[in-house]
Amino acid sequence: MSGLELSVASSATDELVGAFARLTPQLSSSAAAPSAPALRAIIAHEACRILVARSGEGGIAGVLTLVTFPIPTGARAWVEDVVVDGEARGAGVGAALLDEAVRLATASGAKTVDLTSRP
Repeated sequence: MSGLELSVASSATDELVGAFARLTPQLSSSAAAPSAPALRAIIAHEACRILVARSGEGGIAGVLTLVTFPIPTGARAWVEDVVVDGEARGAGVGAALLDEAVRLATASGAKTVDLTSRP
């Protein structure tokens, strides 16, 4: 997808809350979309980063949560809750989010990055 912009969320804006309200049902039929206070808590947590992909038109096309944490054998990272809007799928948004997550995890000293996918 040309014109894709990736960033780490720094606040729970109305746009981000709205994007999660739209994207969460595409990820899980049983999970509720996070509220603004829940997103603020995630963003404020030192182990968590919410990566945001914006399309060339400026709308949020996908999100990913990266969690990095220390364990006795070294730093590790998990990728959680990756979701790309149905209209943006197949355009490389998910791959771009994952590439950025791996880059950030590596920069944080993570020795592994784990992701579980549910087809």
